[in-house]
Amino acid sequence: MPRISQAKKEKISEQILHYLFTMAPQSIFTNKIAIETARDEEFTKSLLCELEKNKLIVKVTKNPNGKVYIRRERWRLSNDAFEVYKNHQDN
Repeated sequence: MPRISQAKKEKISEQILHYLFTMAPQSIFTNKIAIETARDEEFTKSLLCELEKNKLIVKVTKNPNGKVYIRRERWRLSNDAFEVYKNHQDN
């Protein structure tokens, strides 16, 4: 499998952030994000984990009823990142 350059990973991460911004305040499952960006789920999850380390997104571990997910993960844009995107869109 060919390696993906860091520049391309950053572009794909930007696509993910933009998608999460357009879907805010909803949290989206990993597989839905992978479908929207036309990428493999495992690759998408690795990018999502990197974005989480950079505090750009937040992992949602519970469903709306408060039950903890065992195998699934949902993601949403962090509050700080949302404000930055929102201010950038206004300008």
